[in-house]
Amino acid sequence: MDSYDLVVIGTGPGGYVCAIRAAQLGMKVAVVEKRATHGGTCLNVGCIPSKALLHASELYEEVAHGLDRFGIKTGKPKLDLKAMMKHKEDTVEGNVKGIDFLFKKHKITAYHGTGRIVAAGKVEIAPEKGETTTIETKNIVIATGSDVAKLRGIEIDEKRIVSSTGALALDKVPDRLVVIGAGVIGLELGSVWRRLGSEVTVVEFLDRILPGMDGDVAKQFQRMLTKQGLAFKLSSKVTGIEKDGKRLDVIVEPAAGGKAEAIEADVVLVAIGRVPVTAGLGLDKVGVALDERGRIATDHDFRTNVPGIYAIGDVIAGPMLAHKAEDEGVAVAEILAGQAGMVNHDVIPGVVYTMPEVASVGKTEEELKAAGIDYAVGKFPFTANGRAKAMGRSEGFVKILADKATDRVLGVHMIAAAAGEMIHEAALAMEFGASAEDIARTCHAHPTLSEATKEAALAVDKRPIHM
Repeated sequence: MDSYDLVVIGTGPGGYVCAIRAAQLGMKVAVVEKRATHGGTCLNVGCIPSKALLHASELYEEVAHGLDRFGIKTGKPKLDLKAMMKHKEDTVEGNVKGIDFLFKKHKITAYHGTGRIVAAGKVEIAPEKGETTTIETKNIVIATGSDVAKLRGIEIDEKRIVSSTGALALDKVPDRLVVIGAGVIGLELGSVWRRLGSEVTVVEFLDRILPGMDGDVAKQFQRMLTKQGLAFKLSSKVTGIEKDGKRLDVIVEPAAGGKAEAIEADVVLVAIGRVPVTAGLGLDKVGVALDERGRIATDHDFRTNVPGIYAIGDVIAGPMLAHKAEDEGVAVAEILAGQAGMVNHDVIPGVVYTMPEVASVGKTEEELKAAGIDYAVGKFPFTANGRAKAMGRSEGFVKILADKATDRVLGVHMIAAAAGEMIHEAALAMEFGASAEDIARTCHAHPTLSEATKEAALAVDKRPIHM
């Protein structure tokens, strides 16, 4: 029986990063992956392919409608969806091959099959074909990620009623797309198909989009998306989908109850969230405890209640974000090596990769109010930013929330063409315990979009220069 210092079950962002860091620290490492390729949902059917389509569809939209203002005349662009999908597939392939290379570089043994913990320090691997293998290990890290949350009574066939996986692989642009759920995934993929020609309606149970994000951001962002052509039915629930030949009738009624209506669709995207993947891991047999939401319960150092078994990423508490899982993977590896691995869960940025992008780190206004924290707000619009005007991207703003007594930055929220890149200045500032004054007194290159962050910091003290 092969023996290792560490076996990681799942090679998504958390798992593969954990394995590489452990190998760097001198451990003998093996990984177990049920897919034919490494990278998990993120690289195969999530973050990476969606960003490929988001970027490609943004270029298509820009050529179709956005270049005249810059004095660039073009004819009507022709969509080659097959070629666009090929770009997506090539992007995925390049990334997953990169992980194969890194595993070989760091002498990490990769097993393909379904992993199950059969006892403390023993993992059984069942491949699709062939005999089951059992390996021994000093420690186990569960990094099996998450799966699509199902909507009761609605069967996903990945053809007409699709999850995010199917929405990334449609063979034609649907005339009418209904998106169930106004979270990050629904808005990103709804944006892709709207740009490519779909009539998109988003149905959301709550009375707002982007649950959990700052309310001010969500409200203004919804106005922008509506202007782009997305239609919203908030405070509404889907009670069923009826098939009428090639047409789908999505039955929608008010969340509080009331008269139902039918919305016609060619494709329906179910994007109501994700759930942790813990089934089939043998957790009951070895006694690993779950919390009230079916996630694996861990302490601050990612230990479960069973010695030698750890868990990271989407299977434990916290936001289901690839970069959160990556940092947790590094932390676990360092803890196993006797180092002080840790993750500051209060400073984990989140990004919606639409156009413009939405980015956030730290507390929202709603959270600060609920906690009774007295805070000051500094806000600066991109309509007053020279670089944004030159780019034709003057939508959005930067908002900084700072403790009223200490000026320490508590949260930063922004809507901008490059918000996903800009947010890291705020994350770094918060990691070092910076004040809004620290950001305000940091010289920012001109002209840049990031100057809006400096101006928002100045606005906390009510002294912005350009507004």
